[in-house]
Amino acid sequence: MKTKKLLNNIVKIALPLLLGSAILYWMYRGFDFSSISHVLLYEMDWTWMLLSLPFGILAQAFRGWRWKQALEPIGEHPRTSVCVNSIFLSYAVSLLIPRIGEFARCGVLNRYDKVAFPKAIGTVVTERAVDTLIVLLITTTAFLMQIRVFGNFFSKTGTRIDDIFRMFSPMGWMVTGICAAAALILFYFVLRRLAIYNKVKEMLTGIWQGISSLRSVKNIPLFIFYSLAIWGSYFLHYYLTFYCFDATMHLGLSCALVSFVVGSIAVIVPTPNGAGPWHFAVKTMLILYGVADTQALFFVLIVHTVQTFLVILLGVYAWIALSFTSTPVALDSPAGLTRPALDTEQTTKQNQ
Repeated sequence: MKTKKLLNNIVKIALPLLLGSAILYWMYRGFDFSSISHVLLYEMDWTWMLLSLPFGILAQAFRGWRWKQALEPIGEHPRTSVCVNSIFLSYAVSLLIPRIGEFARCGVLNRYDKVAFPKAIGTVVTERAVDTLIVLLITTTAFLMQIRVFGNFFSKTGTRIDDIFRMFSPMGWMVTGICAAAALILFYFVLRRLAIYNKVKEMLTGIWQGISSLRSVKNIPLFIFYSLAIWGSYFLHYYLTFYCFDATMHLGLSCALVSFVVGSIAVIVPTPNGAGPWHFAVKTMLILYGVADTQALFFVLIVHTVQTFLVILLGVYAWIALSFTSTPVALDSPAGLTRPALDTEQTTKQNQ
């Protein structure tokens, strides 16, 4: 039994790494990596890259603030700092095992603020549903913004849809198929995991309470603001990097929005921080907008690496901050009160 569990854990870690590595190897085979240093030192405008980083931090902070708000209607009141640090840590942990961060952040709240794990998972499900709706809204907006652009492109060049499909090499279609298959496999395992949870009545109740908590959120406008701010920050974190490179700085808001949507959908494929599928999707869109293949490769490699490094730094910061964060201390009392609660109770008795 232990051997089977060990093998399952190895597969969970190894397969995403192998998938992401295989796609990256195929994309960058024959690529001159020695030229990256020249691009980093002499061709990039680092000012825009540095300006983009605060929005990457804000996106995760807004997610932590929104999570705290979603937990309050179900009687859970974690500290704001713990919520935000749990988000920072969850993204960093997901670099090792994709999707494990969702469970990790619930575990952090359970350890430091005794938030019920099933309820926390329920609110995560709620958050994902809200995020999905926002992504669909952004996708629709991007499509509507590009109808005229694509129409002019097709009419002026005589290009047809099947011509665009021919731009994909057989290996490109293979990578797309592999990514789709990986997403379906992830969906299958998620369903299996949920099926296991469904057998536990207490877990089901907690999850439902978390999902239904959205109806009881006290400040709905603030919740909506946080939700929009999360994705607005993500977009600015990505869009500002366009101005770092001569090949992309002229592409404009529409191209950035379309490639952002495609990249956001690509990260559904379970690889560390979307490595591989994100590179492939964004590079493909940039090429369709006229960016040279080599320049597109430079863009996705540098931008993704810098943003991943930011995730790691935030994870390290959260780990250090949480190590100095107090946890509830259960004393020998029938009520199982924490230290602050017991201190308050003892003071009350003394006054009496």
